[in-house]
Amino acid sequence: METILVVEDEEPVRELVSVYLRREGFRVETAEDGEKALAMVRSFVPDLILLDLMLPRLDGWTVCREIRKTLTVPIIMLTAKGEESDRILGLELGADDYITKPFSPREMVARVKAVLRRLKYAGGPNDVLHFPGLSIDRNACRVEAGGKEIQLTPKEFDLLWFLASHPQRVYSREQILEQVWGYECPVDSRTVDAHIKKLREKLKSPGSKNCIVTVWGKGYRFEVTE
Repeated sequence: METILVVEDEEPVRELVSVYLRREGFRVETAEDGEKALAMVRSFVPDLILLDLMLPRLDGWTVCREIRKTLTVPIIMLTAKGEESDRILGLELGADDYITKPFSPREMVARVKAVLRRLKYAGGPNDVLHFPGLSIDRNACRVEAGGKEIQLTPKEFDLLWFLASHPQRVYSREQILEQVWGYECPVDSRTVDAHIKKLREKLKSPGSKNCIVTVWGKGYRFEVTE
């Protein structure tokens, strides 16, 4: 049974989310503030975290930043409608997705399942990609650049795997959203841009000659340089 940590200070929202998740067979743990959330994550590692941004004691951005120092557990942020800058900041800090309030509980469950589903990769002969200075192991969710292991969030890994699986091919932001996020949602192109930015920062290495190139007016491509 997979465990979801719900971090939300509004009790009605926290209870509603918990009820719907439990109906779908998830084990649910809850925290009403940022400090308690971090304390719980130190005691056990959940399979996914639903994290509200506006929390007492420690806000959601701080909680996300602290978690990302040591863990790659998927994080879905809960944000108020219209707080676009907040969502972008959350994605840049390492969140894998966001849900805008008010939200449909059924959509929330679908988002949770979609993120978790993408962590369960089937084995196969083509599940390791090798490039000069870079290797990507899909089964182990492991990336090495310049001989060093790189820690990626689940969504960052999905994005890198997708682009690296189709080197030299240009994909628009909309195509990337469809292929990597995989469902209809009010996510705009800045979501892709934020994840690309984080990937580029993490993959910077003297031994890595691969990069994700911006094709102005069209999108992105994974470029291999021998």
